[in-house]
Amino acid sequence: MKIKGKRVLVTGADGFIGSHLVEELVRSGAKVRAVSQYNSQNNWGWLEDIPCLKEVEVISGDVRDFQFCQLATKKIDLVFHLAALIAIPFSYVAPSMYIDTNISGTLNMCLAAVENSCEKFIQTSTSEVYGSALYVPIDEKHPLQAQSPYSASKIGSDSIALSCYNSYDLPLSIARPFNTYGPRQSARAIIPTIITQILSGESKILLGDLSPTRDFNYVKDICEGFMKIASSDKLNGEVVNIASNSEISMRETLNLIKEIIGKDVEFVLDPVRIRPKKSEVNRLFGDNSKIKSLTNFKSLFTLKEGLEQTIEWFSKKENLSKYKVKVYNV
Repeated sequence: MKIKGKRVLVTGADGFIGSHLVEELVRSGAKVRAVSQYNSQNNWGWLEDIPCLKEVEVISGDVRDFQFCQLATKKIDLVFHLAALIAIPFSYVAPSMYIDTNISGTLNMCLAAVENSCEKFIQTSTSEVYGSALYVPIDEKHPLQAQSPYSASKIGSDSIALSCYNSYDLPLSIARPFNTYGPRQSARAIIPTIITQILSGESKILLGDLSPTRDFNYVKDICEGFMKIASSDKLNGEVVNIASNSEISMRETLNLIKEIIGKDVEFVLDPVRIRPKKSEVNRLFGDNSKIKSLTNFKSLFTLKEGLEQTIEWFSKKENLSKYKVKVYNV
């Protein structure tokens, strides 16, 4: 499928990755309809910050409502389904919300896409479904391990999506991005947590366990991966990792950010930020050979290059002011 000229729907478009994906789709010549979760303030989240907003049709609603999903997918060729609850810490507090939004919401979107004969559906997964690596690099055949209510809900939503491919012939691929970072990311994630505290003048940086490793990918590379998967006719019914094929520990990440910003700070362990013992994912290191072999996907940003762009964005007062640095973002 060529994306240029296609009518594309992005759910979760008001979020971190979604807003970047909308930008890239517009740049590629797609006609984009963006879903923002309904609120009485009529606020469109991070979509408010994209320069191409005037070229986007924004609709407000909730994927938990099937009637809304039916309306959203009318006259749509390609669906990128990103709408989900994603904060792992909050999934310990409100697990039923995650089941409702992530599983039921995905079912609603898939069935609506079937009803409206959409040409392609991209389900957004997460590397968290793999849990702590049993072997590395983690390929798409790695066992799935529900180590948090969040990861359990995403395992369920991926299964629901695949069932619609098998049962209703919905042309569908599952994009499984590994750890994404970049401008506009929530402060609950490790990289913006570090950056915002340092840039706000904190000398003692409050963090959780720094021993786990992650496979970090700059958000523009993740968006490129999404679009490559959507453009391929070889990936229907397939799960596809979007990864850098590398890993780095949280501690090494902290040190690299300190080096780029040029400020020496002290790490302080904050017990509130520690995951339950059996819930911590200790190692993520993704195998990207499948997406590279079946598309011409290639990561364009090194970790240092991506961090430099992320830090530059957070360094602007108008951006940093949107973050409550002293509040732990569950």
